[in-house]
Amino acid sequence: MSVLEIQARVKARIWQAVAQSGVDTSTLPQEAMDSLVNSITEHMLAEMGTFMEETQAKVEAQVPAAPESSTIPATPLAPTEGEEGQNPPHEEPVLWEGNPFLSLGVKYQITTERVRIVEGILGKEREDIELVRIQHIDQSQTLAERLLNIGDIYIRSHDPTHPTSLLRDVRDVQEVHEILRRAVLDARKRNNLTYREEM
Repeated sequence: MSVLEIQARVKARIWQAVAQSGVDTSTLPQEAMDSLVNSITEHMLAEMGTFMEETQAKVEAQVPAAPESSTIPATPLAPTEGEEGQNPPHEEPVLWEGNPFLSLGVKYQITTERVRIVEGILGKEREDIELVRIQHIDQSQTLAERLLNIGDIYIRSHDPTHPTSLLRDVRDVQEVHEILRRAVLDARKRNNLTYREEM
């Protein structure tokens, strides 16, 4: 279910509750009632989003980690120029991390090397998009999404299995779009890659 559908259902429930409350609202102008219901809807959805994030963090904290014997240690790489004394080579600094608005089972992460999309609460499915393979990044926001300060980020890449990916219902979408754009440019610069546009 999309955010717009959830928003419409919540708004309908609020109107229903107002009608069933027995409170005489006929003296209030319709514009004021619309504004009140819209404000209640936005704040209720924002609170639900916060609650779901807290719940997801609690669930993830309770899921036991895999036993160490089943993990394969990363092979250390020689640090590149200017990286000595920073994070160990197998650890990628996380530039941004979040999940879609009103979602428990999906998590997004942007590191200095890749965009990671993880789906599932107990079982996990992970998609990695290497930053150097990203060709184009777009962003879109409907009016309702602008009111909630969320939006979608579309990623087009040279990845043969997933040439297009979507980060949906991202909070502070403009800021995240800019973080991703800069990360892609930095990754290309680090790897001495230039992007050539096809005509």
